[in-house]
Amino acid sequence: MVTQPRLVVAAAASGQGKTTVSVGLMGALRAHGHAVAPAKCGPDYIDPGYHELATGRPSRNLDPWLTSPELIAPLFLRGCLHPTPADVAVIEGVMGLFDGRLGADGFASTAHVAALTDSPVLLVVDISSAARTVGALVRGLATHDPAVRVAGVVLNKAGSDRHAAEVRRAVEQQGYPVLGVLPRDAGISAPSRHLGLVPASERHDAQASLDRLAEQTARHIDIDAVFEIACTAPQLDAEPWAPTVVNRPARRVAVAGGRAFTFHYAETAEMLAAAGCEPVRFDPATDRELPSGTAGLYLGGGFPEAHLGALATNTRLLTQVRDAVSSGLPTVAECAGLLYLCESLDGRPMAGVLPARAAMQPRLTLGYRDATLTVDSLLGPAGTTVRGHEFHRTRTDPGHGTAAAWHFPSGPEGFALDPARTGRATVHASYLHTHWAGAPQLAAAFADAVHEFVPVADAPPVRDTWSVDPRPVDPRPVADAREQPAVSDAHHGDDDIRDRPDLVDLAVNVRLPAPPAWLARELADGIAGLGAYPDATAARDAIARRHGVDPSMVLPTAGGAEAFTLIARAIEGRTPLIVEPQFTEPAQALAATGRTADRLVLRAEHGFVLDPAAVDPAADLVFVGNPTNPTGVLHPRTTLHALRRRGRVLVIDEAFADAVPGETESCISPDPEQLQSMLVVRSLTKTWGVAGLRAGYVIGDPQLVELMRRQQPHWSVSSPALTVMLATTSDRALRESAQATRDVASAREHLVGALERRGLRPVPGVAPFVLVEVGEGVREALRHSGFAVRRCDTFAGLSDRWIRVAVRDPHTIDTFLRALDDALAITRSAAAAEPEEVPA
Repeated sequence: MVTQPRLVVAAAASGQGKTTVSVGLMGALRAHGHAVAPAKCGPDYIDPGYHELATGRPSRNLDPWLTSPELIAPLFLRGCLHPTPADVAVIEGVMGLFDGRLGADGFASTAHVAALTDSPVLLVVDISSAARTVGALVRGLATHDPAVRVAGVVLNKAGSDRHAAEVRRAVEQQGYPVLGVLPRDAGISAPSRHLGLVPASERHDAQASLDRLAEQTARHIDIDAVFEIACTAPQLDAEPWAPTVVNRPARRVAVAGGRAFTFHYAETAEMLAAAGCEPVRFDPATDRELPSGTAGLYLGGGFPEAHLGALATNTRLLTQVRDAVSSGLPTVAECAGLLYLCESLDGRPMAGVLPARAAMQPRLTLGYRDATLTVDSLLGPAGTTVRGHEFHRTRTDPGHGTAAAWHFPSGPEGFALDPARTGRATVHASYLHTHWAGAPQLAAAFADAVHEFVPVADAPPVRDTWSVDPRPVDPRPVADAREQPAVSDAHHGDDDIRDRPDLVDLAVNVRLPAPPAWLARELADGIAGLGAYPDATAARDAIARRHGVDPSMVLPTAGGAEAFTLIARAIEGRTPLIVEPQFTEPAQALAATGRTADRLVLRAEHGFVLDPAAVDPAADLVFVGNPTNPTGVLHPRTTLHALRRRGRVLVIDEAFADAVPGETESCISPDPEQLQSMLVVRSLTKTWGVAGLRAGYVIGDPQLVELMRRQQPHWSVSSPALTVMLATTSDRALRESAQATRDVASAREHLVGALERRGLRPVPGVAPFVLVEVGEGVREALRHSGFAVRRCDTFAGLSDRWIRVAVRDPHTIDTFLRALDDALAITRSAAAAEPEEVPA
């Protein structure tokens, strides 16, 4: 008999907030000094990643169908006692409380797991669309099955205090205590994509987000009451699960990890270690080689499609994997691993072990499977039966090999290969995820295969190549920039990826590939109002409040591009001047009005620092960026104010000012005197991932703003763009933006430090991009390796020796740096091989 405080977090349906509450409770309980053991009902891989981040220990998947009902309590206790005893356990449910395997009367449901672990249930209810009806809903869920004990309720997405009070009364009148209420806009959610939440390991801000979530949870939920409910759980009559130990010298198994391979059951590595193997994690996106002494390869699940550029450009490792697997290296590949071993994924080259190509599909494949081995393989003899689970939105062509990995009731699936002709399949690759605790014979057979493997002594050496493009590669650097076709001021970062959408995009300075989920919902909710003409009044007023200025000083625009066009049309300026290098749009806008601007070109040897005395006193319309694009240099506000003089209009492009912590040095001021004869241009598209909407605004001298307003076409700013302006001025948005700014600053520091360690001299700055001189041919070599960076020969004062690199998450940065190392080595080697010119 084991005493273990525990509870199950359940809900009436998916999307009610189980993960938010579960992870928040785990973090809050840990912050209160408790050691927390996490667990998850069902085959889910993503939520356990957040569990582990919140608790500091691995989460256990409790699935009676994948393993067995008899194993649930032992597996649960393993998590509670390993690696150290826990004070309390939190089990996150799956779907609705009674939703399990279809056609099996709730088998493997949250209720089933709660009964098997004899755990009290904390019910999470989304009350956003109901009030007193919630009381009846809770009573129905609580009385449906006598084996399930609902011990408390958390109300989620309350619209107001009054709304929450009404629902609380209705629930408590049914006899169930309400332990907390989360407001509708608590700002505590995780981003999602095509297969659910974005894994925690892919979010460089995940830990900070979970810390905020724990704080918010403790603020709104009675954590002490939650712990007291967990302590009401009776003793559990079960023995903790432990893997079978085989005493023999350990042999190394390389286990794919990193951001592209995040799906693993905790028991897999434990069973391998007990069977005489040494699991060693490696990252296929960043590591150049397999771990030394590898005698087995386990490629689990994940999101390779989300990190395709990094995987496809790591050609040294792809080549080594192909050679090793072809030599008979025992290899198990599940889902993401299957894709990694294919010839290609979405057109990008992969390892080429399997005679198949894979691609994303619109339809999700999801469900439990009964499976049978079709041939003798490293996982056991033909006829071995197991249970598994599929969860993917890709498809291979063909769907199976001549020898399939498994046979489902619906037909064959996957690939079983014997590339070294050993007499049995040494490669087992399929979409099926299996839980080895429920099928220990698979782990035992794989471990035996690892110990029987004899490496090929004369295996071909790893080919250290920088590209797997089948086209011949000329290693010499490209021609001098003077011989390149001219690139006009109209060039933008998106032009660097327009013809190659497969490239890893470090050219475009948009922080997010899409707006966050809450902003996307705001946009979706606004579709119903598209029949009406847009009215910018509310957005203008919201922007004014956000910056503390009078509404007459604000003009919403269709992005920064429209702002510059309106300035060029509205402000006379006979001798315009642009401080360069700078965003190319002001020059284009002036050219459209028949004016050519003078250019004050700041120089690298001076750090691209602006000296006000260098600006021509006759210039009456001056454009300057702050922080400047592409240098990232942040000019002091005093320097910019020193540019002001009678008869001159000063335009400050602050498109990236919201990426500066605290927005220091911004020229926006509530004092109209501070903005006299000045216009500040802002953009929302970079921070919020809405470049396709064109959303920005101008703040400045009311008289100048009015001149611009008269030039602006009616309804040029769309209703969706106005929705973005309103939504991103909310307290929630400003908090999220401030956190994102801190995260980007940290990632920028990581990138700058790495460039400096390579002997490069990135320009000191604060923007979400880095300007650095790398030499001729490097940008083209990076492009050939799968990375797009912004070309800089389109900026005055720069050449193609310079690149601008958008700051991304540290994982993407590290992958880029590996490609940069290769590109630098190749171009420097080629330059050294060029014969010196000898005067005649």
